[in-house]
Order: sequence, then C-alpha cells, then structure tokens
Amino acid sequence: MPRSALFSRDIGTFASMTPLKNIRNFSIVAHIDHGKSTLADRLIQVTGGLANREMKEQVLDSMELERERGITIKAQTVRLEYPAKDGETYVLNLIDTPGHVDFTYEVSRSLSACEGALLVVDASQGVEAQTLANVYQAIDVDLEIVPVLNKIDLPAAEPDRVKAQIEDVVGIDASDAVEISAKTGMGVPDVLEAIVTRLPAPEGDAEAALKALLVDSWYDPYLGVVVLVRVIDGTLKKGMRIRMMGAGAVYTVDQVGVSTPKKTPVDLLGPGEIGYLTAQIKEVADTKVGDTITDDRRPTDIALSGFKPSVPVVFCGIFPVDANDFEDLREAMGKLRLNDASFEFEMETSAALGFGFRCGFLGLLHLEIIRERLEREFNLDLITTAPSVVYEIHLTDGTMIELHNPADMPDPVRIDHMEEPWIRATIMAPDEYLGGILKLCEERRGVQQDLTYAGSRAMVVYELPLNEVVFDFYDRLKSASKGYASFDYQIVEHRPGDLVKMQILVNEEPVDALSIVVHRDKADMRGRAMCEKLKDLIPRHMFKIPIQAAMGGRVIARETIAALRKDVTAKCYGGDASRKRKLLDKQKAGKKKMRQFGRVEIPQEAFIKALKIDS
Repeated sequence: MPRSALFSRDIGTFASMTPLKNIRNFSIVAHIDHGKSTLADRLIQVTGGLANREMKEQVLDSMELERERGITIKAQTVRLEYPAKDGETYVLNLIDTPGHVDFTYEVSRSLSACEGALLVVDASQGVEAQTLANVYQAIDVDLEIVPVLNKIDLPAAEPDRVKAQIEDVVGIDASDAVEISAKTGMGVPDVLEAIVTRLPAPEGDAEAALKALLVDSWYDPYLGVVVLVRVIDGTLKKGMRIRMMGAGAVYTVDQVGVSTPKKTPVDLLGPGEIGYLTAQIKEVADTKVGDTITDDRRPTDIALSGFKPSVPVVFCGIFPVDANDFEDLREAMGKLRLNDASFEFEMETSAALGFGFRCGFLGLLHLEIIRERLEREFNLDLITTAPSVVYEIHLTDGTMIELHNPADMPDPVRIDHMEEPWIRATIMAPDEYLGGILKLCEERRGVQQDLTYAGSRAMVVYELPLNEVVFDFYDRLKSASKGYASFDYQIVEHRPGDLVKMQILVNEEPVDALSIVVHRDKADMRGRAMCEKLKDLIPRHMFKIPIQAAMGGRVIARETIAALRKDVTAKCYGGDASRKRKLLDKQKAGKKKMRQFGRVEIPQEAFIKALKIDS
C-alpha cells in the first residue's frame, strides 16, 4: 500500500484503516534503569514521530515526578509509522511500561493490549529480579518475546555472557538477540526490523460488532475523562453511541485519536489499533479499567475477560493537615483513582487527626508516589500514618475479619489467632554481598527457600512476612549490597503469627494514629524507638508528660518529658528553708492538678516525623 493512502499528514488525520497485517502492538519490558524509556525515545526519533528539535530525554515520561526520579510510573502509548525494508509501511503501537515492583499492575494491563514484547537487558548488568518478573508476565499472556541487549557500547558489556544468562535464567532463546546502544542509536533500525519480522500481527474482524478493551483512563480539565482503548473487533468512530458493558453507561463519542506522541485526531480506529476517545465523560466510576466498550445500537455478545483486579498489600491513613481541605482531598483522590486503578481508598476518622481516608497501595514506593502526586498536582498538605498490611483475625466464634487499621483491632479476649501475609522474595546480587543480605533476611523472620548462581551473581529466594518488608527492608537491602541488589516479590499466603497491637499513650491517653501491629518478639524494640522519637518531637508543657508504649495492659517502654518550671523561689533571699519548701510544694501540687486536667497538644510536625518510616 502506498504511504499516501495510509497516512495523510496535511489534514492531520489518518485517512483510512490500516490493514491488520501491517500493525504491530508491542511493549518494552525490563528491569529499572536498563534503558526502556531511552529505547522508546530512539524509536520515536528514528521513525520521525517527533522532529529533532521537539525531542527531549524520556519523552514518554511526561509526569514531573517521573522525570525527577528517573523512573516510569505510568505506562504510555505512542503510535509510530515505519517504512520497512520489504516496501510495506507498518504502524507500530508501542507501550512503554514501568520497571519497579510496585507498578507491576501497570505492566500487566499494558501487556494484555499487545501481541509481542521487547525484553531489554543491560549488557553489563545482565538479568535482574524485575527482568524475571516482567518477562514471566509477558510469557503468561502468550506474547512473542524479542530479546534486546542494551548498553552494548559500555566497556563492561559482556553480550555473550548475558545471552547465556538469559537462556539459563529466563529460559528463552537469545542467540539472535538484537545488540544495541539506545543512548547513541546504534542498532535501533535492527530493532524496528525485528519488530515487523518477528512479532505477530493482531487478529480481528472489522465487520463484527465493536469490541474494545478499556486499557487506561485519565482526567483532563478541558475534555473530561480521556479513555485509552485497544480495538479488538469492529470500528470506533466519532459520533458513535458507545456503552461501557461493566458500568452500563452510554456516551456519544466526541473525538477519536492516536498519540504520535502528539494527540492526533483520526476518522476511525479499526481492529488491532490502539488510540484514545473522549465523550464528555464526567463520572469517574464509568470508566473502569478492563471494561469492554461496545456499540450501543449493535452490542457484542460476549464481553472481554478484563483484568484481574489488583490487591493492595500496604495500607495507611492519609489526612489533610487543614480539616477544611477534606473535600478537596476527596475530589483529588477520585481523579487519581481514575488514573491509577491499583489505588484504593475509603473514608475514616481519627480522634487525633480528624477526617481522612484509609488507602491501599501495591507497595511503599506506590504509597510515596501517590502522596507526592496529591501534594504536587492538587496542592494539598497531608499527614500519612504508619503503613500496615492486611491481617486476618480469626475470632473465637469461628468468624474471620480483615484488619486494615490497627486502631480497629477487636478485644484480645475475642481473638482465637491472627494471620499475616507472607511473600516470596527473589533477590539477585553480586556474590560478595550475600552474607549481609542473608543476615538481613534472617533478622526479618525470613525462611530461605533457594540459593543459586548465574555467573558471579547469586539469586536467593526467601519467604518473608510482609509486615517486616513494608517499613525499611528495601533501603536496608540497598545499604547491605551498596545498591547492587535487585528485589522482586509476590504474595504467597496468610500464615499464623504471634502478633500483638502496640499502643502509644501520651499522658496516659492512647493516640490511635500511632497504633501498630507488631510481632511479639519485636514489640519492645519498636516501642522503645517510638517513645524516644516522640520525646524529642513533643514540646514541653507546664506539667510532666509520660510517653508509654503499651501491649495490652502492660507498659513495655516509657520516656518522660520534663515540665517547664517557673523559678518560684527567686524572691526568697535567705531566711528559713521552710519558706522555699512551702513554695515548691505549692508549685508541685499545682502541676499535679494541671497534669490531671491538662491536654497534651501534639503538633502536626511531630505526627509527620514520628510516622516516617524508621531508618
């Protein structure tokens, strides 16, 4: 097909539907920092998606946080046009995916919209933990995988060793892996040829009823909700009345388009194509990720299976510093929930912090990113409570309840036993750091499952309680391995544990926001650390303030904040000592009475610092 019939640049829209055999939908999967986003930049540049003057580094990482941290948080889509060596012009739909363990849900959604994947591996570092996790996700959904060795121009690059490692560890043939340097552009045309020759074309029927998968959605202040779709069967056009099969909502399509990576309107999207639509959608709940979009007048018979819903593993409370910002926080969370389907929240109240939300996340980095996005994008000041995991409490009457918030723990008399989530963690690191890593895992109640070697790198598999991992495990692991270890995990099951609720009492009053569930063996240490921290954070009052960590009715740690004192004996120059004694006793009695009725004001900064994850 001649290029002009396929793509008409002068009117800014695609003039006709692309033949299925000329479409390739693919993802780039890799460990963090192995060069996914840089390769995406080069593919956009080589195919002319953007002019050289419009190019910038990590062009698909549009979020300020992504550019700042150098990581991909949101999967981004771009449509490229490539005239191949066989004379045909191909349309390539590329989805750049995150590499971090906390964003695997983004990866799984992206892979379900593709037929193939480029597995990018750093030619000097080799296979890492997240490489395995992401490539197994691609294998699970039957994608064709093309191995790509990146950073081949580095002096430390060992392509032959890494090819052998991919075959040994991952189990796929890497003999014809494409060798490239995404930074310099070396070998990138070979990647484009490999995409069109080695990845399969999508299947679909243009005459059938419309069936499209809702891959992602985000909120635009001018257009309302923008929906990213992958068309399976039929065609999607402007003016069509579409129905979200899961939500049951009906809308008229205002605009259909593709990202090149600039938003470009098109006449229609056919089978196998990925694009966006707008339809003046105001209700965030109507665009559920994984839903099936069909023609309202001629609906499809069977909906797509959609995505397996994500299961949050870390929970914490998020409260506005100013109680007047509560409604703004609710609205901001609704918009973020639309853009990040793995984020969950429900309303809760706290005696110390007022109205807020109990939020569920896929991990600590996910928690950190959501909090930063709320603060930056919506201009909110927030307090985050200590992160906790979901415990299963089996009561004496035979029922089981899930505990998300330690403050809601039932009376210990009613509890038969408690179960906590355990994970299977895969850690890969150079051999010389293995001792420190094994010691760290043993300290965290870990059970070793496996230890193997891939060259000079050790791969150790441990089962660990998630409660021990959510606080500072990742930071400690990086310290123990000088940053060389890579870490990936998946939830295995809930197992019984000797768990207790630890409360913090300030002036003998419990502070629910500081309650945590800990293993009995670790309670003393955690209690002491929390009391010492609060002693430095709570300002002195006119009376003595005891800070206690209690487990049930037993106090396990205590610190005391001394009272501010006025020098009442200053006016006594000499004379009988009983005059001074009388004044001091009077002051003491006053302070005792003050302590009885006085309320301790814990400043917001003290909460924020006390709840920061221990280093």
